[in-house]
Amino acid sequence: MSEQRNLVLLTFPDTTASRYAFDEAQHLPGLHAVAALERGSDGVLEVRDTFTRGAGVATVGSGVLGGLVGLLGGPVGVLLGFAAGAALGNVAEERYASEAGAALIVLSPRVPDGGALLALDVREASPDPADGLAAKHGAAVERIDEHTFTEQVRAAEKKAEDENAEGRSAEEREEA
Repeated sequence: MSEQRNLVLLTFPDTTASRYAFDEAQHLPGLHAVAALERGSDGVLEVRDTFTRGAGVATVGSGVLGGLVGLLGGPVGVLLGFAAGAALGNVAEERYASEAGAALIVLSPRVPDGGALLALDVREASPDPADGLAAKHGAAVERIDEHTFTEQVRAAEKKAEDENAEGRSAEEREEA
């Protein structure tokens, strides 16, 4: 079986098991990121925890590369090169964080009252590791391929933008 990037959703009826599963999920093969969402019995949603494998690598790596290029300019060049490289790497990481936030908003209706949801961004050669984790902790499993989920997030973002534009238009009409 070839590898496929999926969003694997593990839904838990209560929050206790999800916390243990979150710790174990960080060691799944092919895992890029995992987020734990919990909803209290009062309906309030909380992003309990997140983990991204390799977080900071783009920022530090770009900084080091910039510093090496800056060697041509002497000590000040190294400093400026590192700063410029780190800033560029940070932009990439910030973009991913922004997209991840939008994805969590799209997933929020799937979190049951009093329960939890683990969202795993994982490249899977086999579903067995994630399915085994779910079975061990009593979670239901749902898989959404990367492209389908990206389309769902983009559609939600477009809908929000359209609603904001309509709200601004209505405000402008009322002011006129």
